[in-house]
Amino acid sequence: MNNRMQRYVLTAAGLLFGSVVLAGCAVAATPATVTDVQSDSTATTAVVVDATLTAEAVLAENENSTTVNDDEWSRDSAVSVDLSNPSTADGVTVSGSTVTITAAGTYVLNGDLDGQVVVAAPDDAVVAIVLSDATIDASDGPAIWVQGADDVAISLEGDNSVSDASSYADDADANAAIFSEADLTISGSGSLTVSGNGGDGITSEDDLVVLSGSITVDAADDALRGKDSLVVKDGDLTLTAGGDALLSDNEEDATRGYVWIDGGTIDATSGDDGIDAVTDVVLTGGSLTVDATGKGVKAGVYLIAEGTTASVTAQDDALHSNGAIHLNLGDVAVASGDDGLHADSAIVIDGGSLTVTQSYEGIEAPSITINDGDVTVRASDDGINASGNSTATEGGGMGGGMGDTGELLTIAGGTVLISADGDGFDSNGSAVVSGGTLIVNGPTNDGNGALDVNGTLTVSGGTVFAIGSSGMAVSPDASSPQSWISATVSGAAGDVVQVLDSSGAVVYEYTAEKSFSSVVFSSSVLADGANYSVTVNGSSPVTVTEGTAAAGGNGGPGEGGMRP
Repeated sequence: MNNRMQRYVLTAAGLLFGSVVLAGCAVAATPATVTDVQSDSTATTAVVVDATLTAEAVLAENENSTTVNDDEWSRDSAVSVDLSNPSTADGVTVSGSTVTITAAGTYVLNGDLDGQVVVAAPDDAVVAIVLSDATIDASDGPAIWVQGADDVAISLEGDNSVSDASSYADDADANAAIFSEADLTISGSGSLTVSGNGGDGITSEDDLVVLSGSITVDAADDALRGKDSLVVKDGDLTLTAGGDALLSDNEEDATRGYVWIDGGTIDATSGDDGIDAVTDVVLTGGSLTVDATGKGVKAGVYLIAEGTTASVTAQDDALHSNGAIHLNLGDVAVASGDDGLHADSAIVIDGGSLTVTQSYEGIEAPSITINDGDVTVRASDDGINASGNSTATEGGGMGGGMGDTGELLTIAGGTVLISADGDGFDSNGSAVVSGGTLIVNGPTNDGNGALDVNGTLTVSGGTVFAIGSSGMAVSPDASSPQSWISATVSGAAGDVVQVLDSSGAVVYEYTAEKSFSSVVFSSSVLADGANYSVTVNGSSPVTVTEGTAAAGGNGGPGEGGMRP
């Protein structure tokens, strides 16, 4: 094992983003850089964090988890152990209330034991334990403690339960109801109820893999912990934890410390984070429900979601990465007391459905790119906010004409609907719309705007419709390739806003979600320099000229208020 201690810290250079626009094409976020800081050396190693990486690519960079599949062991020559009246047998010794497995093989455990099952087999041994209507209650340590073996499998038949001591010393060698020093795989068609009274529910100091089974864990600390990796391929998991519900915390090897959910149904309630990985969280299948007091899903480097149906509620960020987040396929719904999605480096959305039902800020990162998918964001402050560039100067990044600090917000495709009480579509740097549909129901107060950029707002394709307050209204940059209009016109929630051409034909229509006094619209249906009228409920038309910012609004940084 690599004994170097590694931490991931974003470098300033990694957060400088370009503003190259590829009209009509998907836009790839510029890779950012993190630094591998080694505790035994002053040297640092730059690691590129590329938010466009797929789940397959991220998993390929990690060490494979060790799994004991069901076809790798057999019951044909299994040793049966009656836990209600245990006795010494081949590979089994009994001392008081402790049953010890000392050799490789398959062991079928049934009955009730007020004591402990210990696995102390050779380092190259593969041990399979079949829990068949077994109950193991330990009063002074783990119920099942794997002290020695190469790989261990626990297979579930019937209804089973384990419970451990009510407390552990801080320096205890083991602190979970099921604790393994070896790779541990859980499978089977039965059920397992785990009471982690004094610490974790199920812990492996190596890899922890769940292939199947119905598993219920109630733990004082973490529910499931795989130090090197935690993988769920299938099964029905109900997890209640005072700490993290699912945790992988190897800090010594950059290829370990990851959580991979590929299937199954997981319902997790946690007193801290729902899912917590030192390196990566990869979600490729299954159904995930998280209710967390801390962060919902937290990754140290990558958070990748491809195909998982996830519902995440968190008092802190719902989805958080110290590096990058990449969403593609799947159906993700989040509610947060802080950010819906937050990445220190970059967020890329390439497809699927994302709904932020509640948040302070909906989506936040220095670089945000949406290439496809259906995205709905509701926020009490900013809806989508490109901010957090570590190179930002003190006092910058507050919007309203402050300096461009290098962030980039890009919409290249998909459908994006924002409802925000602060700025709706906001970049402390620049913003680009080259495709897709962007609809913003912005703030009602004049201290914020539906659109807000410190640099330039360039629209080269797609559809943009933004309504909100007029005090800080921003229009696309005068040099934007696609035509746009800006109007000062007022209405209330439920009012129908129409944009009409000079012949009176309706070219766009939208029903407002809240009161407004400004309308900004850009689409390929608009003609350069033409006149249009904007009506509310079919009356009081306001005539505007394409490419001219509304009086009293902000034409956008670098604009003269009129298309040249």
